Amino acid sequence: MPLKKSELYASLWKSCDELRGGMDASQYKDYVLVLLFVKYVSDKAERNPDTLIEVPYGGAFRDMVLAKGDKEIGDKLNKIIRSLAEANDLTGVIDVADFNDADKLGRSQAMVDRLTKLIGIFEGLDFTSNRADGDDLLGDAYEYLMRHFATESGKSKGQFYTPAEVSQVIAKVIGIARTKNASQTIYDPTCGSGSLLLKAASEARTGVTIYGQEMDNATAALAEMNMILHNNETAEIWQDNTLSSPHWTNADGNLKTFDYVVANPPFSTKAWSNGFDPVHDLFGRFADGIPPAKNGDYAFLLHILRSLKSTGKGAVILPHGVLFRGGAEGTIRKNLIRRGVIQGIIGLPANLFYGTGIPACIIVLDKEYATGRKGIFLMDASKGFQKDGNKNRLRQRDIHQIVDIFTKQTDISRYARMVSHAEIEANDFNLNIPRYIDTSEVEDLQDIEAHLQGGIPDRDAESFSAYWTVLPGLKDTLFAPLREGYSQVRVEAGQVRSTIFEHPEFEAFSRTIHTLFEGWREKVTPKLKSISSEIHPKELIEDLGESLLDTFKPSALVDPYAIYQHLMSYWVETMQDDVYLLIDDGWKASPGLIPEDLVIHRYFSQDQEAIDALEAERDTFSRELEELEEEHGGEDGLLTEAKTDKGKFSKVSLTARLNDIRRDKEAAEEKKVLEQYLSTLEKESASNKKVKEAQKALSAKVNAQYGQLGTHAVKDIVVEDKWLARLGEDVQAELDRVSQALTGRVKELAERYDKPLPELEAEVETLAAQVEGHLEQMGFVWK
Repeated sequence: MPLKKSELYASLWKSCDELRGGMDASQYKDYVLVLLFVKYVSDKAERNPDTLIEVPYGGAFRDMVLAKGDKEIGDKLNKIIRSLAEANDLTGVIDVADFNDADKLGRSQAMVDRLTKLIGIFEGLDFTSNRADGDDLLGDAYEYLMRHFATESGKSKGQFYTPAEVSQVIAKVIGIARTKNASQTIYDPTCGSGSLLLKAASEARTGVTIYGQEMDNATAALAEMNMILHNNETAEIWQDNTLSSPHWTNADGNLKTFDYVVANPPFSTKAWSNGFDPVHDLFGRFADGIPPAKNGDYAFLLHILRSLKSTGKGAVILPHGVLFRGGAEGTIRKNLIRRGVIQGIIGLPANLFYGTGIPACIIVLDKEYATGRKGIFLMDASKGFQKDGNKNRLRQRDIHQIVDIFTKQTDISRYARMVSHAEIEANDFNLNIPRYIDTSEVEDLQDIEAHLQGGIPDRDAESFSAYWTVLPGLKDTLFAPLREGYSQVRVEAGQVRSTIFEHPEFEAFSRTIHTLFEGWREKVTPKLKSISSEIHPKELIEDLGESLLDTFKPSALVDPYAIYQHLMSYWVETMQDDVYLLIDDGWKASPGLIPEDLVIHRYFSQDQEAIDALEAERDTFSRELEELEEEHGGEDGLLTEAKTDKGKFSKVSLTARLNDIRRDKEAAEEKKVLEQYLSTLEKESASNKKVKEAQKALSAKVNAQYGQLGTHAVKDIVVEDKWLARLGEDVQAELDRVSQALTGRVKELAERYDKPLPELEAEVETLAAQVEGHLEQMGFVWK
């Protein structure tokens, strides 16, 4: 059976993490990722002898397998990797880690055992059979491991990895999908492990020529391996300091320029100018100003601008400080704004990156239309994310929404707007996003008059205007005028939800949403049922996602991006593994593809109903036993003496106690309870036996049914009963969310202003009088 992506990733990380011992994650990754690389290229060469990577005799993964258990395993692994490196000009790339390092891997037998087990993890994986998007499968596994290593490595050592979701945003907003041919170029001057560079390059539908530079030797090696694993063997990665020794230059000594440049440089580097004189920079990068001596953020940005063609596009991730700090940075910022090279700025959530927890932003650069640019598009996307362990992550919905709004330059209150250069100049060229976009939480005001006189302020009732546009009659059903500026709720708080759900307009709205989903369902069903080895899973989910989003974008109240996220989440959880199985095995029935419950639901629903009835009967007896134990099982209870040594009740212990008291006339009540408990216990046992027998019989029927399922039946179950049924439930969940949001707020307002001050005072007076009366009756006098 082919590898499932989720199983591959999880098993690799779990196994490798268990073997790492006390080694730092930032070091251990160098061993694990090299073994993954060797295994992959060996399998790929076996599948395709014409691959660009040459696997020499003595330099393959099978040679590592032969070294398992050998007392010289560390030295032998080094030689195998060195042989592979020398055959492919990868010396200094894949042979950086020393597999014979006793300090890191253990001494003597400890090293032998650890390396033998580590090889065994990869030996159990067969990458030759991964046909559909196989390179992406391994590349994604590599990225998955790097993300986990980055998480474990801490602030100072996790900077080699840019989160894939941020990389996706950058790749899309710079428009690299519009490339016309593979000769167009993309460059990352601080490429780390290459994750950002690869994500950006993957957006180019025609392919693109890749260049990168990275200062850290081990990280540059990661990048080169990453390129190969993602089927970009021709990518050019250079190891050196980009600012002091930029490698990519022209014959005339000037910087080579590129169509696209992306970067996630280290934030606020203090020693950025080591090795060169910025005042007399050979490449003319600092004409707009020289960055502060101890903060290199703008040094990288200016390098990027100088590396862009006159029609080039770029994006760089930098801390928010670059948007508002003064001094030399303020001068540079003013010059860049006046030149029109900044197209937009996207504020990101805090704690996204592995090298730092501070919030950052994406500065989008565009030279092509700089001359005519009259403003900068600002976005505050800081609130859209999900928690992932100790980090935050952008969801697919967040990515899509950011890209959609940025691409269309759509003004959205409290989220995004185009800010003119004139307004920016009036603000002294300060680009701090909150200066232009109010992202503070909307205050929920308490109305003093409503507390004094009752009623709900009309401004609160009108805060549901989005609902009233779609459901105008519902407003009149829920609210009635009370006095000028105030309304009252017509229904009891406990009836608000049912009033909304049962209202004709809400029922019509629900039907409209379900009709939209059914239309999409009919549209995509033929495509889903035609999945074969020819399809590309990533293209499939992209098409499905876009069509689902387009279907629900015209709808009101229901958030189309929320529905889109349901699909994308389900894809990661289940659907992508199913698709990969179908590509490799075809439409064959198996428990891995079709869970038992779906077969039961379609073919054996009556059998399941019978089992449910038996389980209900058994549960009735179980509850009776619990009640008897609760009533008589205490320290002095009538069942206490029948407990086993473990404090439980069994047929043997109950029978033994009954035998002990059989002739004791004073134990009649205890005997009655014991007999009742024993009888119920026997009934529960008999009932449980029936349940197990019925379940076993049903399981046999299900197993037999798998063998009888033809292609058409499998397609119906997988596509309709499994995938689309789940998505239909998710759409219903969004409808429920819409009604719950309105219900909750209406009830909150109703309860807030339910009793005005005079009524509360009257209640207090009544209660006080009652208390005084009771106290007087008790003989207490205080007035």
